[in-house]
Amino acid sequence: MSTTPTDPMEFIKSLWGNTGMPLPGLVTPTMDTNELDKRITDLKAVEGWLKTNLGMLQMTIQGLEVQRATLSAFQAITQSASSPEAQANPFANPALWPWNLMQNAGKTSAAATAEAEEAAHQETAKGKDKKK
Repeated sequence: MSTTPTDPMEFIKSLWGNTGMPLPGLVTPTMDTNELDKRITDLKAVEGWLKTNLGMLQMTIQGLEVQRATLSAFQAITQSASSPEAQANPFANPALWPWNLMQNAGKTSAAATAEAEEAAHQETAKGKDKKK
């Protein structure tokens, strides 16, 4: 005749105890629902904290990957731009076209600004000469 334990936790502990390992996650099993609610709440708080940290970690990794890619691209552009053939023909390397276009636009803009300032200066000088 076999005896069966009346407490379900005792039955589980007896089954689990035969494996030689402690019950996972249950250091001290309890039948108190308030204690279980407290444990659940605590574990959910830890879960939320871990998810938040995981998200921050993933964003940091992505930011560093973007930074690495940007630096690699900048180094490649710098190496290509410093070659003698790139200096001879600024449009020889298609990867440098945006860079060269911005530089040429900057030079054109500076020249146009200088011309406009010179013209305004000459107009002012002519106006002063007419008043004399």
